Amino acid sequence: MRSNLTRRIFFQTAAGAAAVRGSAAQQAPAEMVHEPVYPYTRRSTVAVIPGKERRKMVYDSLAAIERDILPALKRKKYVLIKPNNVSTTNQLAATHADTLRGIIDFVAERSKLPIVIAESSAGDTPVGYENFGYVKLPKEYATRQISLVDLNTEARYEVMPLLTPDLHVQPVRLAARLLDPDAFVICAAILKTHNTVIATLSVKNMTLGAPLRSAPKETPRWNDKRKYHGGVRQTHYNMYLTAQKLRPFWGATVIDGFEGMEGNGPASGTPVESRIAIASADYIAADRVAVEAMSINPAWLGYLNYCAQVGLGQYDLAKIDVLGAKLADVKKPYRMHRDIERQMQWLGPLEEIPPKLG
Repeated sequence: MRSNLTRRIFFQTAAGAAAVRGSAAQQAPAEMVHEPVYPYTRRSTVAVIPGKERRKMVYDSLAAIERDILPALKRKKYVLIKPNNVSTTNQLAATHADTLRGIIDFVAERSKLPIVIAESSAGDTPVGYENFGYVKLPKEYATRQISLVDLNTEARYEVMPLLTPDLHVQPVRLAARLLDPDAFVICAAILKTHNTVIATLSVKNMTLGAPLRSAPKETPRWNDKRKYHGGVRQTHYNMYLTAQKLRPFWGATVIDGFEGMEGNGPASGTPVESRIAIASADYIAADRVAVEAMSINPAWLGYLNYCAQVGLGQYDLAKIDVLGAKLADVKKPYRMHRDIERQMQWLGPLEEIPPKLG
């Protein structure tokens, strides 16, 4: 029965994907591929704030859910903001400095905790900090303790096992700061399509921001991020494993949809003026709402379905309380990546040699 359901969803969604490569009007049924192992029974709250000013929208989205944030924030020793700098040169692909300003404004009004902006970019992290104007933030908030950290150069990590494309075990080094019980971790994500896992939002930003690579001048060179890019099913599963490891340390997330990215994301797509900010203390619920806002079938995102199956958050839209705008009023169809048909193969039967993407 389960196999038939998986196969039916795969062929329906794959046919739908082939038909909508030029648009995102997906018609495939939004079904879970498998039943939950550990059902997430609690309701979650997600704020969806429309607007015309990015910084204010981000601030207002966090303010709308502050009752879900403040109790945990008071127990921490510092705030860690994790931006998305998949590119260190393309602003559309990276977290905007005004997104960070909106987060800092919110935190600064409610806490005196130090704030650390920390990223492990696939490129040169400090170059991105310079190009995107992050280096200005410590001076702008002179009365606050704000610092910028390159997680690759800091080189503090914990090791966990992943699967190789051949389904063998391999180690990966995850940034220790993202597993620090003293840190209140705020994810600063973006609405973007992706070249391997359909869309990149909160969970993707955290799970692929956690693995480290060698510092720019270090030899020999190594890059643990590459260990995630293998078979189409292996990538989703490894992201789920990493999310499970990181989940106890997540505080809140903001997904900046002021200007999202469609098409060949996460670095080479084109802009979409969604003009919304999404925030929640539940990263899975935030991503579920974001997927809806992008008009993407939620059954397509394997890593989020896996996270939902083991109770890492709420993925059932009927059990998510949306504050602010109505989803129907802010939905926009996002054009999928040109490799969407190959990406969808994670839903089908396992091939002997899984296709490699990304």
